[in-house]
Amino acid sequence: MSIRRLEVGPRMSDIVVHGNTVYLAGQVGEGDTVEAQTRDILATVDQLLAQVGSDKTKILQTIIWLADMSTFAEMNAVWDAWVAQGHTPARATGEAKLANPKYKVEMIVTAAI
Repeated sequence: MSIRRLEVGPRMSDIVVHGNTVYLAGQVGEGDTVEAQTRDILATVDQLLAQVGSDKTKILQTIIWLADMSTFAEMNAVWDAWVAQGHTPARATGEAKLANPKYKVEMIVTAAI
């Protein structure tokens, strides 16, 4: 099976396609709040998946890291408005120290094509 990489950088690729599976690098967003960052991340996920002919209805799994679990409800409010009902992926959410203190949310998405 072939491997295709898009938006390749020196450290990582934003998108890796193997067969009919799409792996997105961890996505972080801009904004001062968890809500703003989550909206930005999900818009980026939509755009990245579209590049390879996929969309949010084909997400298989999402792993979400929050800098502070006390913001879980704030992130979920945005997620719940965005996620395609009837197509909700397997999901896990945990707390982690993220790469930069300005980041409050990071999401890792795996989807089908």
